[in-house]
Parts: sequence; structure tokens; C-alpha cells
Amino acid sequence: MTTTATGISLITEIPGPLSRDILARREAAIPQGNAKLTPISIASAHGSLVRDVDGNQFIDLAGGIGVLAVGHTPDQVVEALQRQAGELIHMCAIVSTYESFVAVAEKLNSIAPGDFAKKTVLMSTGAEAVETAVHIARSYQKRQGIVVFQGAYHGRTNLTMSMTSKFNLFKKGFGPFAPEVYRFPFPNVYRRPPGMSEESFVDWHLSLLDQSFMAIVDPSHVAAIVVEPVQGEGGFVVAPKAWLEKLRALADEHGILLIADEIQSGMGRTGKLWAIEHSGVIPDMLTTAKSLAAGMPLSAVVGRSEVMDAPHPGGLGGTYSGNPLACVAALAAIDQITDPAFLSRSASLGEKLRARLEEIGARHPRLIGDVRGLGSMLVMEFVKDPVAKTPWMEATAAVTVETVRRGVITIRAGLYSNCVRFLPALDISDDLLDEALDVVSASVDHVASEMSMAG
Repeated sequence: MTTTATGISLITEIPGPLSRDILARREAAIPQGNAKLTPISIASAHGSLVRDVDGNQFIDLAGGIGVLAVGHTPDQVVEALQRQAGELIHMCAIVSTYESFVAVAEKLNSIAPGDFAKKTVLMSTGAEAVETAVHIARSYQKRQGIVVFQGAYHGRTNLTMSMTSKFNLFKKGFGPFAPEVYRFPFPNVYRRPPGMSEESFVDWHLSLLDQSFMAIVDPSHVAAIVVEPVQGEGGFVVAPKAWLEKLRALADEHGILLIADEIQSGMGRTGKLWAIEHSGVIPDMLTTAKSLAAGMPLSAVVGRSEVMDAPHPGGLGGTYSGNPLACVAALAAIDQITDPAFLSRSASLGEKLRARLEEIGARHPRLIGDVRGLGSMLVMEFVKDPVAKTPWMEATAAVTVETVRRGVITIRAGLYSNCVRFLPALDISDDLLDEALDVVSASVDHVASEMSMAG
């Protein structure tokens, strides 16, 4: 392993010459639509440290967009992959069965919320999992309608892009989109009307759910409600407990399935194994991916057995779904993530991270409008005016550029792309986290000063 344990080590300008060369090749070979959020080219990584091709070492607070709960190249995952690569790389679970494929499903059935019999189908990506969940729901319900929410992100397939809310970045120019997707308001407490209390705002949104089931779609037409307990690309907006409880009650009243999209928020990220657990609400189905297999492409839909059995034989699956390498990586990652000590560390890490971000926000109240999220899934939202809450995308971009220049990888998020998101490895040391957040703090100070001088 070529990373060291000393934290940030910068030996060239950022990006360095070799990174610039590789990025130039990327620009020539790969479409511009395949976005890049940082200008560095990575050679190796371990834990929370990544080393670029120029020999610079960074602390990673982006975590592969929430994929690396157990960090880069965790020893137990690497060992499992090395063993598996010498035995079986691919078979296709449609053709034959291998033990790790079954073991992952059994494990997910045992740890998903709900005291009822469950089954799991394995897929390759988060979007595949969400789309598969919709297929299963429609097959079981014999209904077509799918309810989603403002600010949601569910993927880039045609159906999941249709379910996604952020139009300009993800959907512009790609229509027509899939029908029978109905979008309801989502209670973003930060962006409530001036003078309205949080409690009144949530109460208003509770009434909007009833209204939406009249004005937007009749509940008898709806197969499933798909909700992120913490919105990911929407800016880490936490769904209020009372609102999730209302969704569950309405689903029960009208015979609708409730699906929790835990692609980004699950697998220990919020201090509990699943973000939905903070509310006490039990979904009928749950989708998971990202940190499920420590960076290997694996996703899953877990749900009530009778629901999951609805599609006909051959109706589910894919060539690479539940690949043997991804399955052994998942088993190793799940073992680590479900350890009570690991989840406890995730919760305490989230408290430490939030305290530091709130301290930065308190120092720059005219620039940082909100610090929010759940556990170690947090953002700072940048605004031009703290009263009007006007999104400031340029400030966000400037902060992420500055942190990378100083040796810390951060990326954007949010419906307006005006949030800096934090998704560190859940086993990052206090020393590395402090070092990284010192850089974030200095970067915000720098950008605030530059913006002030620019008027």
C-alpha cells in the first residue's frame, strides 16, 4: 500500500502534472457529460487516505459519494476478493447458484427492518435496485402509480430518472420520461416560509399529503410510495419523523407499499444500520447499494416475502447481478458495519463532525445558511442571503476547489448544487478528521474573504 498514516502530504501544486496529463486524456476520450468533481487522478487509497499519481496524499471526506463506509481497500474485503478471484469470478446467478449469493440475501433478510419473513433480490446498481423495487411493487399490487417527492434522487435509468427531481443536472434533454410517476411536496424544514415554526411547517406538510392524494393521484391507483429517509442529492434533507409516520399510515389505509430508498443513507451511515430506523417506521421494501459491498457494484431490494415473490420466474435478475466478487465483498463489509462498536463509532463520529461544521457555520452566518443531516451524513448549505436563503452555487464550488487544493476531497450536493457534503469513512480516526476539518474551516474562511473582497 502506497498511502501513509501521516495525513495530508502535498508535494506538487494541485492538480499536479501527471494528474493534468491524465485529465487531458480523459477530456479527449470520455464525453463531457460524464462529470468530474475534482481535478486529481488517484493511484491508490487505504482507509481515509488517497494518493494521486503525482504522489500527493489527501484525506477523503467524499467517500466515493457514500460508498466507502468501511473506507478504501479495507483489509478484510481485499482478502475476501483475492481469495474469490482465484476461485470464481463470474457464473451468473441465473445460470447456477453459488453460496455467497445466497449468504448475502440471507444476511440482508436478517438485518432489514421489520419482524416478518423477507426475501432479497440482488442487482448491480442503486438505480437497478430502485427500478426493480418498482417492478415488484407493480407486479404485486396490480397498480401502476408510483409516488415520489420533490428533491428526490433515485437514479439515471429512464424510470428512475423520471422519479428523480433535480431536472437541469440529471434530466435536461433526456425525455420523454416514464409515465405514472407522481411527485408530492417534501418537507424541507430549512426552506419553510418566513415566520413559520418547524412544527407548523411539518403539520402543513402532513395536510399536504392528504391533499396530494386527492389533487395529484388517487390512492387506489398507487402501487408504492418511494421515499429517501434522508434525501441524498437533494441535500441531505431529513424526513421528519411525524411525516414518515403519516406516510406509513396512509400506505396502510390505502393498501400502498412503502419503499425506503436507503441507497446512500443506509449501511451505518446515520449512526444506525438504516436511516429509517430513526423514525421507527417499518417499510415494506428497502433498497440498498453504495456501502453495501465496500465499493464493488452490488445493490439489493429487501422486502416482505409475499411481495417479493410476486414477479414471475425470469422477471427479475441480470447478467452481473450478485456477482461472486461483489458478494464476498458485501459479506465482509456487512460483518464490519453491523458490529455494535462500529455503529457506535458512526454515531459519535457524526456528533463530532456536526459540532465542527456548526462551529464553522456560526463563524460565517451570512454564508452558511444551514448545517443538517443525520449521523455522519451531513452538509453545509451556502447562501448569498441568510434571510432570503438564496442559493450560492459559486461559493460551494469555490470551497470544494479550495479544500482539494489544500489536501481534502469534498464534493457538492443539493437541489441547487449549493451544499458541500460530508461522507467520511465511518472508521476515520479523530486525528485525521480533525486535520481534514481544519482544512475545511480554513477553506471556508478563504472563500468568505475572497467573496467579500469581490463584493
